Order: sequence, then C-alpha cells, then structure tokens
Amino acid sequence: MSKTKEHAAVRGGVPQQNAAAGPVAPPRVSARRRRPGMIALSLALIAAGGAGVAVLLLQVGHRTQVVTVVRDVQVGQELTAQDLGKASVALDPAVKAVRAENLDSVLGKRAAVELRPGSLLAPSQVTRESLVKAGEQLVPVGLKAEQVPATALVPGQKVRLVHVPAPGAVESGKVSETAPRTLTGRVVKASKAAPGTGVVVVDVATSAGNGPTAAAWVAAGTMRLVLDAPGGS
Repeated sequence: MSKTKEHAAVRGGVPQQNAAAGPVAPPRVSARRRRPGMIALSLALIAAGGAGVAVLLLQVGHRTQVVTVVRDVQVGQELTAQDLGKASVALDPAVKAVRAENLDSVLGKRAAVELRPGSLLAPSQVTRESLVKAGEQLVPVGLKAEQVPATALVPGQKVRLVHVPAPGAVESGKVSETAPRTLTGRVVKASKAAPGTGVVVVDVATSAGNGPTAAAWVAAGTMRLVLDAPGGS
C-alpha cells in the first residue's frame, strides 16, 4: 500500500485531534431576585440616620444669648447693669432664662431671690414689687437651730408670729386656757445658719401696726415663728 493511501486510511479510521471545536454555550447564571421591600427599608434607614446626625449637629451648634448674674445680689435689691452680663450657651428648651435682647427689661427690677455669680437669670427671679410693701415693717427674727423648720424658708412664704410665755412665767403643771396671740407675716429673706450656733435670721414683713409688738417679742425671747400652709392667710 502506498504511503498516500495509508495516510488516507488513518484519517478515515481515527478522528483528527486537532479538529476545530464547535461553539461553546456560556454558563447560565440565574439572576438574583430583587426584593423591593428590603431596598425600601435600607433607603429609609439611611435617610433616618442622616436626619439624626443633622439634628444633632444643629443642636450642638445652636447657641442662645442669655443674661447671666456676674455678682452677688441680695433679695429685694434693684438690679443694675453692673450686676448682669451676657453669655452664649446651648440652652435646653426646658430651661427658662432671660434672653440677652431683653436685658434692659430687667434693669431696675428687684431680686425676688438671692442671686449668685455664674448663674443664668430666670424671669421668675425678678419682680417689680418691693418685698416690703407700703404700710409694712421688716422685723428680723433669730431662730435657734432647734427652731428652724425642716422646710426651707423662701421669700414670699406666709408665716405666723406666735407669742409664747417667757421661761418660768407659767407654773409647772398648769396649762394656759387662752389661745396665744399671733401676728401674720411674710418671709422676705432667710439667712444661712451661722457657723457654730446654727442661728438663722429671718426677715419677716408684717403690718406697721404689728411691727413694734413683734420686735418686743423677739427682744424678750417670747416669740416663735410658725409656717402657714400654702394658701393660708
């Protein structure tokens, strides 16, 4: 057999290895189903987070000009420009403070409470009324440590000045059948307890007619101070 025929036989009997391959189909990739609900939730969370950050930045950056107290002011003292100052603070809406633009409106008013340096001035801490009104007198009453009520004494609180017998004036075992004499009054100021003695001095406003009597009771040590219930006369 000739070489030409032999090659022809080999080609006919065995497939050629270098034969051109046919086209290959690409693998099928299943498309992931989109879930509109999850996408909407994600967008909502992103928006809420951005809004929260924006609100926080606004609150931190927003400051208000308010009136401050720069030196001690006693109860009943008129406020002057030297007593007050201004400051820029991040003010909580729940805190009531006089705005800086209203500073002139509080000048000339009286301190309804004792004011301390470094504090914010609140509208309720000032008043146009004199704490000692026309027709009244101021009587200082010294209270020993055991006579000071546990309830804090504050300006405007109504009290009664009660006359009690002097020590030794009532015989042992006898009780007076007559009611003690009382005078009405109003707290203007109460000092802090004195170091060592614990004595508290309370300035009490009472009518001009009762002022001398109350002063005599205080001098004789025959007066006691009794707090009226809120709303009492």
